[in-house]
Amino acid sequence: MTSTPAPGSRFLDLVAVLDQLRSPGGCPWDARQTHQSLVEYLVEEAYETVESIENDDVIGLREELGDLLLQVVFHARIAEEDEIHGFNIDDVSDGIITKLISRHPHVFGDVTADTAEQVEANWHALKAKEKNRESVTDGIPASLPALTRASKVIARSATVRERLPESSMRASAEGAVQDLQTEKDLGELLLALVAAARDRGWDAEAALRQAVRDHVDVIRAIEKSPDE
Repeated sequence: MTSTPAPGSRFLDLVAVLDQLRSPGGCPWDARQTHQSLVEYLVEEAYETVESIENDDVIGLREELGDLLLQVVFHARIAEEDEIHGFNIDDVSDGIITKLISRHPHVFGDVTADTAEQVEANWHALKAKEKNRESVTDGIPASLPALTRASKVIARSATVRERLPESSMRASAEGAVQDLQTEKDLGELLLALVAAARDRGWDAEAALRQAVRDHVDVIRAIEKSPDE
């Protein structure tokens, strides 16, 4: 009778293969890689994974997740060689397991959270407390694409949204999207805005990045001021 391998057993095989590639007598290319040299591959694999999801390409997604997983294992294997600040794949796994348990007190503790919104709010509150963050916007990478960063800042600012000043552009934005029927329509509108900005010699990415920076400044000022 053939037994079914335990879930995760092939992950251990991946760790072993990468270890052999990285070790003396293995692959010269793999041996010379650093955290820095792998950055471009990490970013590329992340975007290719997103593309597979957006294209509903399940077969492609399986492959891209493998490529992305390789990056995690690769970085952990490189870190093992750091005699001062080194860590390994078990340390990485332990860290995320501990985080998942602590950030889900409604599952592993006695906190009540009946909706996804409550869960998300608890997650951000616990994260801010753990990292001693002063603002809900702390920890959002400034290097993110402007549109992605804008979305994250808006999502994080829910706790102060009622205290935010009314945007002079909000009414125009609401009017522009009120007749849209799908996200595809929204995409076409955004593309048209980029084209119109380009015709005027404006950099849409830079403009949105600055607008997000200004919005973050407003949020932080509100957080530091007494509640009205």
